[in-house]
Amino acid sequence: MSPNGLYAGRRLARNRQKFKWSSRYYKRKVLKLKEKSDPLEGSAQAKGIVIEKVGIEAKQPNSAIRKCVKIQLIKNGRQITAFAVGVGAINFIDEHDEVMVEGIGGRMGRSYGDIPGVRYKVIKVNNISLRELVKGRKQKPVR
Repeated sequence: MSPNGLYAGRRLARNRQKFKWSSRYYKRKVLKLKEKSDPLEGSAQAKGIVIEKVGIEAKQPNSAIRKCVKIQLIKNGRQITAFAVGVGAINFIDEHDEVMVEGIGGRMGRSYGDIPGVRYKVIKVNNISLRELVKGRKQKPVR
């Protein structure tokens, strides 16, 4: 039974603070568990260098090879896999390119759709939007 009455304020406040810890969202936020486990360290986007291109097989019942790239992040050296969105988008990404990645969307930072283990997507290649490259509006700079 919760305390109630004239002098119960302090006890109510203390109990509320105590029971906050049974909420998994509060606990993760206060202990900064997302920042510790997340390769992007809580930020929305990050830059990285392409290590290799990989094809990842889609989960059942789909049958396809999703074009992804392995990336080493500049800020902390961690390696992640990111999806190249768009038809023929992988052709604009080469090894040792600098790419910008962001979360792919979906279930609370988990993988999206039928691509197992891939949580990020490529949005820029050498500071040019991948979408613009795929649509043919811009050209990739020669360096």
